[in-house]
Amino acid sequence: MPERDLVSWNSMMDGYVKSGQVEAARELFKEMPQRDLFSWTVMIDGYSKCGMIEAARQYFDRMPVRNVVSWNAMIDGYMKCRDCLSARRLFDEMPERNIVTWSSMVSGYEYNRRFMDALEIFQEMLKAGLVPNGAALVGALSAVSGLGLLDKGRWIHSYMRSNGIKIEGVLGTSLIDMYSKCGSIENALEVFQAIPRRRLGHWTAIIVGLGMHGMADQALNIFAEMQRKRINPHAITFIGILNACSHVGLVNEGRRYFEMMRSEYGMTPTAEHYGCLVDLLCRAGHLEEAKDVIEKMPMKSNEIIWMSLLSGCRSHGNVEIGEYAAKRAIELAPDATGCYVLLSNIYAAAGQWDNVSLLRGIMKERGLRKDPGCSSVEHGGMVHSFVVGDRSHPQTEDIYSKLNEIRERLKCAGYIPDTRQVLLYVEDKEKEVELAHHSERLAIAFGLINTEPGKTIQVVKNLRVCNDCHLVTKLLSDIYDREIIEEAPSKLKDPNTPKYAPTTFFLFMLQRIVA
Repeated sequence: MPERDLVSWNSMMDGYVKSGQVEAARELFKEMPQRDLFSWTVMIDGYSKCGMIEAARQYFDRMPVRNVVSWNAMIDGYMKCRDCLSARRLFDEMPERNIVTWSSMVSGYEYNRRFMDALEIFQEMLKAGLVPNGAALVGALSAVSGLGLLDKGRWIHSYMRSNGIKIEGVLGTSLIDMYSKCGSIENALEVFQAIPRRRLGHWTAIIVGLGMHGMADQALNIFAEMQRKRINPHAITFIGILNACSHVGLVNEGRRYFEMMRSEYGMTPTAEHYGCLVDLLCRAGHLEEAKDVIEKMPMKSNEIIWMSLLSGCRSHGNVEIGEYAAKRAIELAPDATGCYVLLSNIYAAAGQWDNVSLLRGIMKERGLRKDPGCSSVEHGGMVHSFVVGDRSHPQTEDIYSKLNEIRERLKCAGYIPDTRQVLLYVEDKEKEVELAHHSERLAIAFGLINTEPGKTIQVVKNLRVCNDCHLVTKLLSDIYDREIIEEAPSKLKDPNTPKYAPTTFFLFMLQRIVA
């Protein structure tokens, strides 16, 4: 170019940054005869997106004048680098904020799994009189999903309706996902049916939700409707289908859908699809076949898939394959506590107490500790959490009094404790006491005390619910005429996700599909 103006220089810099060539942009920046706010902000944004937040901060500190866009770029960069503290500090220092600033904070906290912080900043945003944009609403709904706060999710949905916000695109997907993860599949179906122009993300979200709730027939029917409408499924759609088959033991159907991916849609199954197939086979007791599937996978298996086989061995009492799976899982993730715990449980269930002691000794030597079971219930805008035998809650006396009542009513219903679920070398009487004080029973007792008769009680647990507590929950639902929803973590969760939070993996992928 014989002549270059500021727009020319900025356009070149912006192009380099967008293609990931930040160093090339930096060289241009150094050569520029003059710079404006856009020039500085492009460099800040480029370094932030590359994870080089310190370099971005240097440019930010050197800026002669800053505008709201440059502040927003730094906040977004800190959130992407998981430095929420620095992002919040900048947010508090900002002389002026716009809707992008607030939505970046909500989305950033959600991205970092700080769900309560995301909801608190969302509330602050509303109090400031701002109408949230789509990004803020999606972030808030995803945070609600992470915490399982159904009432809060319903309130956000009501806010959207009263403010005339259209529920379609990513927002529709987020709402379906939120209601599914918060235990209200009926509301998820209502949202799905009300969307006038459904996109692939909406179909996939409802299939995933129905599968999550064990409603395989409905999930497969909706998939068949997709096929009739000639809507080609996404790879995530098949994860939802395979999970639906897994939850209700539809082994042959699961195998058929797995093959359908390749034969009818030309998709190459990923590790996640193989993981779903392994989980399906393990739940149904086909452990040898599951082991064979893992060993013949075209890609290297990860520890999550071996953990799935290990979990299946725990459920079906197979020591030999359990040891094999544990060895492979520990090779891939030597510090993953769950591998040791599951193998220890397999040994305990088989009465091999010497091996249990040996394994616990190894865990102690390596500084590994089992995560305690924790169950939570939302009430009065707060999350009330309990661990086994917990006596720290202000209503402890009332809760244990309710537990005594529950014990008597369970006896009248013919309940016999399944002491096999307590993997401790103690007398049966002590095992019964241990079962009676499991965290989910404390949470249910709290819910029965503090909520109106007939209201749904939703319990979110960081670990899988034991078979005995699952049976008790079903009995209590009948005895007290309450719907009781149990939520446990997904096998496909991000390893960085806190143990108490349901995965946001599906929502992340579905948002990409819709976009």
